[in-house]
Amino acid sequence: DPDNVAFCVLATDEEDEGDIALQIHFTLIQAFCCENDIDIVRVTDVAKLAAIVGPNEESGEPRDLHCIVITNPSEDGWKDPALETLNSFCEESRNVN
Repeated sequence: DPDNVAFCVLATDEEDEGDIALQIHFTLIQAFCCENDIDIVRVTDVAKLAAIVGPNEESGEPRDLHCIVITNPSEDGWKDPALETLNSFCEESRNVN
């Protein structure tokens, strides 16, 4: 539901730049976001993003973090420390880029 999306995070590392399938995937996501007025944050540090988001709770394995969609949280959701950490990471990325 695009009306419930706060923003989208697209993350790549240098080795991902040659991945044509991933670039097509990003192009489609960016087109969807632009069409629905969803802000996009691009980051180039997947490892740091993985450290913030953490491993999969069920399996403990690393997650595929190339695309993260942040939805509008409930009133109490803004107090979530994980969301606050992700917000700080995005702010740092904006300042660098």
